[in-house]
Amino acid sequence: MPRQRRTLQLFIGLSLGLALGLLAGALSSAQLHLAPQPTANAIPPEEAIVAPAPALPPQFEVIELPHSKVYTVTIADPQAYPIRVSLPENLVPLDQMAQRLNALIAINAGFFDPNNGQTTSYVVSSQELVADPRQNPRLMGNPDLTRYLDQILNRSEFRRYDCEGAAQYDITLHSAPVPANCTLIDAVGAGPQLLPQSTAYEEAFIGYGADGAINRDALGSRSRNARSAIGIKPDGSLVLVMAAQKPGVSPSGMSFADLSDFLTSLGVEKALNLDGGSSSSLFQAGTTHYGRLDQDGNWVRRPVKSIFWVAQP
Repeated sequence: MPRQRRTLQLFIGLSLGLALGLLAGALSSAQLHLAPQPTANAIPPEEAIVAPAPALPPQFEVIELPHSKVYTVTIADPQAYPIRVSLPENLVPLDQMAQRLNALIAINAGFFDPNNGQTTSYVVSSQELVADPRQNPRLMGNPDLTRYLDQILNRSEFRRYDCEGAAQYDITLHSAPVPANCTLIDAVGAGPQLLPQSTAYEEAFIGYGADGAINRDALGSRSRNARSAIGIKPDGSLVLVMAAQKPGVSPSGMSFADLSDFLTSLGVEKALNLDGGSSSSLFQAGTTHYGRLDQDGNWVRRPVKSIFWVAQP
């Protein structure tokens, strides 16, 4: 082969190799720039922290029924919005107590004697027994109640526990032990239990005669009246209910059977009747709703002994 031709072929081969090398380098550089580059602060996906969803605030609802106007508050997150207890030195209307506490929600709670202002229910607040029915002489010294005192002093109560840092709620008899690894924070006695079944007889709210008919009904449970209650759903949600009377309707309000059926319709599995009648009242976001009407059709604003309340967020 002539020398010139071999030189030309060698030159072409070298040029082609150089071009291919430059092209490969360019592609590698492009891939390097396009590929995501790790940063010093990058967090592996498996270690990324997802922010928790904000707590759902209490939900207020008004339900119109033929014989009652019912106010309900559902607390879906009682960890973020715990129910607390307050008991002033003297009887005070619900709205005044709620405003002093800067409460978001409040409802009347335990029983008391309006004649001397003393409690007929146990009340525990911040782990302290702040009201003891055994210190009420009109209760302990009433001869008509002597045979029922053991039952009266063991009536049901709504409780809030601290169980290793988590709030837990229950409705149980006063004598029930505190669960293991839990501390009783707040409790108010009332009664009877409405759900899962009535404890009106066991707690001496009603009595039966020899003929089996009811001959004593301390709370007028079979009649319509203003009522207050607190309930617990299977998922741990809490429900406050105040069933008010309706102007122009007689009789109005709810019987215990009505109230139990209504609570069941809300999905409540445990429920406790609270002090009702003239005491029935519910405070929500600055507005107070009353339950009982007087003979002239005016709302009764009665001072109460204790309340359940939820703080502003």
